[in-house]
This record gives sequence, structure tokens and C-alpha cells, in this order.
Amino acid sequence: MNGEAITLARALCDGDNRLLEAEEPLAGLQLRSGGELPGTIAIPELLELVRKARRFRFRMGRAINALDGGKAVSAWVEVVPDSAGEGCEIRVRNWQTSACPTEDSATIEQRRQATDRHVAELSARLDARQRVLTVLSDSPELAALTAAMEAGQGRHWTEFLPPENATHQQPLHWRLLDGARVTVPGSLRSWRVSLIPHMQPGFDPDGFELLLLSDQPPAVIAAPAAAPAGQGLRTSLVGQDLAPVLHQPISRIIANAETIRTRLAGPLPDDYAQYAQEIAHAGRHLLDLLKDLGDLEVVEADGFHTAPDRIDLAEVCRQAAGILNVRAREAGVLIDAPGQGDHVPAIAEFRRVLQILLNLITNAIKYAPQGSHVWLTAGRHGDGVRAVVTDAGPGLTPADQAKVFEKFERLGRSGDGGSGLGLFISRRLARAMGGELSVESAPGHGARFILDLPADPQG
Repeated sequence: MNGEAITLARALCDGDNRLLEAEEPLAGLQLRSGGELPGTIAIPELLELVRKARRFRFRMGRAINALDGGKAVSAWVEVVPDSAGEGCEIRVRNWQTSACPTEDSATIEQRRQATDRHVAELSARLDARQRVLTVLSDSPELAALTAAMEAGQGRHWTEFLPPENATHQQPLHWRLLDGARVTVPGSLRSWRVSLIPHMQPGFDPDGFELLLLSDQPPAVIAAPAAAPAGQGLRTSLVGQDLAPVLHQPISRIIANAETIRTRLAGPLPDDYAQYAQEIAHAGRHLLDLLKDLGDLEVVEADGFHTAPDRIDLAEVCRQAAGILNVRAREAGVLIDAPGQGDHVPAIAEFRRVLQILLNLITNAIKYAPQGSHVWLTAGRHGDGVRAVVTDAGPGLTPADQAKVFEKFERLGRSGDGGSGLGLFISRRLARAMGGELSVESAPGHGARFILDLPADPQG
């Protein structure tokens, strides 16, 4: 002792970050954390502090946190490197234990839902009676299922994903189906569904988000036979070869980063939590980029065409708004969509129109000021029909309007995580359906993105 604060425990560490000896309570925590004596330091924050002190060769002290069974440990620790800069002495000045803070059930459920969204291989929007409205998936293994659900809109989702060992013939309450194991035709993997209700407190759900998940990785698909030089590569590299292989591991990285960021695995310094958040953000950006590049290959492929059908443009607008309502609320923006009584018959491919509207609304939310609205309208226009997405953002100059639909054009933006492909792809899709995508704007007066489509002559 040298007149400093009382030392509760001491320990010695060698140049390989191994505890050679330690006094209680540090010794007990080392063993209960899975370490040994002597052995490598098993307490993460203490190990990091020792590494820093040895690297910089000066005395360092800070508070560390750890989990000890069902208790949280907080201690003030000083690390003093020896004169040779190899080993060091560890001094514990303060040691406190407390019960681990418990999270309310709502927070835990939100975290589970966020993780499920990251790893889901198929998502669908259901109405209040659990009937399929929309379905999205980029998994080749689920292509047939996705097509069947798209063709069977309005039918109960269990007709496509029958629960295993189900004997009840009547529609089951959604809580009994949440987490159910289901059978996916043609797949040997084990699957389960997660049902996320859209509801206000005190009311029954007005719809659901269905997520299809598997704890088993997708089967490795044998590489196709090499195409002749210069043929086939451009239209399949990302969409058919890279995206399916990368989607699952990237989603797992995002889910693990979110677990670290939210400290679900234990106490963590703020700078590490921020680093995990950056990893999750980068992972989402990479998934979005893969999706955009895959779509780009599709729309630029020779012979690309859509599958037009009779659709209700107003209903597609309502569904797009419903899908993005949560994101809009988080940004402090309200979406005004067509009313339930509005019907605008059109000839177009439902999935592609939804894709275009989701892109336009997402952009509008991104640039709309907090507290403002994004207006989504649909109606007849001349001989066709029109959907318009209007925001109250900063608007576009005439020069920006002239190039906003160009490939990889981001108008000088570098921090929004976009690829600059969304509007280019959306216009290509609109034109492939016999329509057009255009913009009207002025600086300081927001922007109006206009989707024109052929009207249904029988509507």
C-alpha cells in the first residue's frame, strides 16, 4: 500500500494476458466466467483493460462490468504494468454486486421481433383474419411457395404453410399459431412462423406480419454449368449466384450485432455497443445493395417482361403505406393513403407496382421533415390511372430532376446508405408495364413522384 485507496483484491498477470494468481472476489469471478487459475483472463472488460495498459505501458484505471450468474458486478480496477512492460499487477479498489436489471416483456418481445425480421427468408402481410395480402422473398428455395401465395392472395396463410401436427380444423387464434412449426412443400429444412400483430392497445389486431424462419442453413446449390464466354454471366451473377448464398450469413451477422448492441448478452461499454450498431447498419446496407443489384440485372436482361394482371391501384397504395407505417412513425412522419372506399382498377403486375411504391414512399420518408406528412393518392388520369407520392422535403432543382432516374445517381448524397439504383429500377419496371415514372418538384416545395399505368378497360 502507498497511501492510496484501499485495495480489496490483487492479481498478477503475465505477458500473455494470463492470470497467474488472484485474490477473492476476483478469483471467483474468473472461475465462474469459464476461466482457470492460472489461465487467460475470462472477464472481457478486464481483459481489454489489461491489453491497453500493457500496450501503452502506463497505469490505467476504470470501472468494469461483468455478469456473475444472476448478478451484475461493477468494480473499479487499476492495472499497473511492470517495469519490463510484460506482466502487470491488477488492483481491485471497489466491488459491488446487484441483481441483473430485468426488462419488461414488451422490450423483450420487440427485440425478438427485430431478430426474427433480420433472419426471415420470407415475409408476408396478412389482414385481420390472417389472409394473405402480400408476400416478399428472395430465397430460391421458397420461389414456388412465394408464387403460390402471390397467386392465392385472400386465402388463409395456413393453406400454404400447414402447421405440423395440427388436428384442429377451425381457424386457430393467432397466439396459438405464433411460433408454430410448419411444413414448406419441397423443403427438407425445419421451419417455423412468427406472427407479429399490428394493433393498438385495447383493440384486436387489424393485420399481421408473418415471418418464415429456419434454424438450419439453406442447402448449398451446385454451381450451374459454365455458359459460353460472354453469355449468361451478366444476368445471373448477383441475383442467382451471390444473393441467395450471402443473404443468410449477412442476416445472422445483423442479428448477432443487434444482440450485442442491445446488451442482450451482458453489460458492454457504450463504444462497443455503438460499434455493434455500425456493424448492423453496414449489414443492412449490404443486403439492400445485393437486392438492388439483383433487380438491376433483371430489368436490364434481354427479354425482361412483367406479368400484368387486373389490380386495384388504390389497394396497392394502402398496402404499401401499411408496410411502411412503422418506419414512418419512427421518423416522425405520417402517411396519408387512399381510403378503403377508393378503387382504381389497373392493368399491371401487383408485385412490381408494390415494389415501386415502397421505393417511392421510403425515399419520401427519408427526406420529409419530422412532423410532416407523406401523401399517397391514386385515381384516373386521362386514359390511364395514376399513383402520386408527395412529400414536404427540400425538393429538387430542374438539373436534379433531369438526372434523378439515372443509374447510381444519388445527387451528391453519401451518408444515407442508398445505392442510387432504386429510382432507375422503378422507372424501368414502370415502363415494362406500359407506364411511366416521373417527378415534379421545385426547391423548397417538396417533390411529387408520379406513377402512370394502363387502366383496366373492364374496371
